[in-house]
Amino acid sequence: MSIKDIKNSGLGDMPIDEFRKYGHEFIDWIADYFKNIESNTVLPDIEPGEIKSKLALEPPQKGESIDAVFSDFEKIIMPGITHWNHPNFMAYFNSTSSGPGILAEMLSAALNVNGMAWKTSPAATELEEVTLNWLKKMLGFPDNFWGIIYDTASISSMHAIAAAREQLAELKFRGKGMSGRKEIPKLRLYASEHAHFSIDKAIITLGIGLDGIRKILVDDKFRMISIELQKAISEDRENGWLPFCVVATVGTTSTTSIDPVREIGEICRKENLWLHVDAAYGGIAAVIPEMKYIFEGIELVDSIVVNPHKWMFTPIDLSAFYITKPEILKCAFSLGAEYLTSSEDSEVTNYMDYGLQLGRRFRSLKLWFIIRYFGVEGIQNRIAEHLRLANEFADWIESHPDFEKMAPTPFSVVCFRAHPKNINDEDELNAFNDKLLDEINKTGKLFLSNTKLNGKFVIRIAVSSIRTMEKNVKDAQHLIEQKMNELIN
Repeated sequence: MSIKDIKNSGLGDMPIDEFRKYGHEFIDWIADYFKNIESNTVLPDIEPGEIKSKLALEPPQKGESIDAVFSDFEKIIMPGITHWNHPNFMAYFNSTSSGPGILAEMLSAALNVNGMAWKTSPAATELEEVTLNWLKKMLGFPDNFWGIIYDTASISSMHAIAAAREQLAELKFRGKGMSGRKEIPKLRLYASEHAHFSIDKAIITLGIGLDGIRKILVDDKFRMISIELQKAISEDRENGWLPFCVVATVGTTSTTSIDPVREIGEICRKENLWLHVDAAYGGIAAVIPEMKYIFEGIELVDSIVVNPHKWMFTPIDLSAFYITKPEILKCAFSLGAEYLTSSEDSEVTNYMDYGLQLGRRFRSLKLWFIIRYFGVEGIQNRIAEHLRLANEFADWIESHPDFEKMAPTPFSVVCFRAHPKNINDEDELNAFNDKLLDEINKTGKLFLSNTKLNGKFVIRIAVSSIRTMEKNVKDAQHLIEQKMNELIN
């Protein structure tokens, strides 16, 4: 088809009547999906490449009906879906979609605004400011914390480390970069042995390199040892390194351990280091008054990330990043473009100045819907129930003669392993638990994950789905015990 022939083709979007028809049908399908979600296995039973083998190799030359596309969605795509919304999905920190969040995502997609600058969509910018202030109050953060929404904690932490590097203003990284300059000392960042590997990725991305991260020993509860941190900083200074940043974690990925923020913060203040806190998972628990202790020392923190998409029923993705020195973040990333300037710039927030991305989705809309629909009390009650269920599961593990708990349970993740009486060799125990996890997950009825703690193979169960109830946890106990007994026998 030539360009001159295009005018004779059908143009424009899907007809409104057709859109309305399928919109109603899709909402009905989603409602039925949630109503009957437990009829699905959590994990798909397919082989690698099976989905691709059923999909066309070439794009269609002519448009197809939504009926045809949706038919293939149900026949080809759905059999390969891992059901993250399933109440028996307990492998990872569960990115549960809630009803109000899904409805808000639909509106966001329909509006399709780009919130890069205030003038590109004033409502997107100002709602982001308001919802982040709401969340800040819910979590008990200090008033001087300024917020911005990114997509994931990996990106939030990368921006935190970039700000920490920018704070070394005398080294002029923004203008002169890091390469080919002999006058730049070797930079050093500190994190615990159990910090998320996104911190390692961030320093690779920022040109600091893996040699620039030093992992600090943890105690028997898998928390960073602050004395070891102080020793490492002093040793590095003597050896020509330039310490510049510490990353503490509130809710590590493997065990959900809580680093001593106050102790670390006091060291950072004394040593003039940036302190970033990764609370992507655990931070949401602070909506409950008795859990506010997890942020003791928060006034000593320079930046922090909390992910509502991990444990506040928000469709992925939404990462809330707070910083006490937004001007440094802006200095690290802001660049002007004449076509985006406006007469209101001195009065408003242009979020594009505070991060790598120019294009920004209207993520705050779903956070606004969720907080308004459930209310603070509703969110508190659901998080509290997850904590209760996890503690009940932990009690069951501790009272069972053939299981043992492998880490404390400060939040809603329990680390455990089977330890039958007739097996005491660690290699045999590791192999047994590896096989046990595989047998559990192969049923498709439950999805758990694993980690390694001090060389020991450990099974993890995470209770964080809005649809997980006491019955689901009890069923999980029964299945875990059943599979263990089958292996023993």
